[in-house]
Amino acid sequence: MQKNQYQFPLVIRISFILLFLILSFYILTEFKFYLTPLVLGILFAYLLFPIANFFEQRKVPRILANIISIIIGLSIIYGVGLFIYKHFRIFLDDLPALKEQAVVNINAMFSTIESSFGIETGELKHEAGIMIQNFFDSPSQVFSAAFGATFNTVFTILIMPVYIFFLLYYRDKFRNVLLMMVPKQRHAIAERIVNEANRVTIRYMTGVFIVVSILVIVNSVGFLIIGIKYAILLGSLAAIMNFIPYYGTIIGYSFPFLFAIVVMDSPAYAFWVFIQFMIVQFSENNILTPNIVGLHVNINPFMIILAITLGGFIWGLPGMFIAVPVVTVLRVLGENIDELRPMGYLLGQSGTEEHALSSEKLHRLFRFTRLQAWQRGKRNKSQ
Repeated sequence: MQKNQYQFPLVIRISFILLFLILSFYILTEFKFYLTPLVLGILFAYLLFPIANFFEQRKVPRILANIISIIIGLSIIYGVGLFIYKHFRIFLDDLPALKEQAVVNINAMFSTIESSFGIETGELKHEAGIMIQNFFDSPSQVFSAAFGATFNTVFTILIMPVYIFFLLYYRDKFRNVLLMMVPKQRHAIAERIVNEANRVTIRYMTGVFIVVSILVIVNSVGFLIIGIKYAILLGSLAAIMNFIPYYGTIIGYSFPFLFAIVVMDSPAYAFWVFIQFMIVQFSENNILTPNIVGLHVNINPFMIILAITLGGFIWGLPGMFIAVPVVTVLRVLGENIDELRPMGYLLGQSGTEEHALSSEKLHRLFRFTRLQAWQRGKRNKSQ
């Protein structure tokens, strides 16, 4: 007979959970500058794994395969960074002229309001002038913060390739260490967790990278057609923000939308930017991401939003980017470990199937509505 396992009272269990969460939050915030490049290195190692594995399967030694894949990956990443750097420099050189145009547009807008509605806007115009001043002063500050030679920036740039190389080189060793920490009777479950977590993370990283690459072209071409200044720079920045799910398109398009309102010489530009935003948002959420990234993440939207918000609160933009892969791994753990099954159920999409909107339900609703219309028409004819 098995002895009954002792269960701690609910209050004590909740206290342990809260203590664990508090300690985790402290560690994540206190060691942020150490952990951020490490976690980003893990994600980029997953992104480069298909390239490294491609060369290894063709009898290229692992060390050389890893070096080649890192060179390819970093060439793309640093090439995009230099491309944005170049266009941002042009934008900064034109900043004084843009600021003058913005002041003219704001004054014209408030003059129109005063003449049309008879409203005094003196104080509001003054506040708007301060906001415009801050808006055009912030790009240089952001530029200095992003590209300034600070210790953390230099450390991240230099250490990331090292992390990626060793993560790719020792990937089998890490797998073996995980199996050594698990009892032999649970090796099958551990193998399943590792394989599924690897598959989901690789699919997510490569899929998001492809989606962002497509959106760079779509956004830039759209802004060029509309006639927005610095179309390639604004289109690239709007696309890069799509590394952040849900919030990405909104954050990315807020810059060109504000730019069109404040700097361009007609409000029609802002209208067309908004129309393009709606088209891109619909296409990205319903066509690109479902078909390229796939449904392998399988996290309900509410948990994704909470995870992204918490990640941004703890680590800023890198935390928002990291949040979805981390929560996906937690969902895989929860679905395969009995003790963590409530967490897996909470993070996953199961449990609301009867309320979900599916094509089958829409088809039944459409057929029912059409039947009702036919019956009403038949009754009207009989009367």
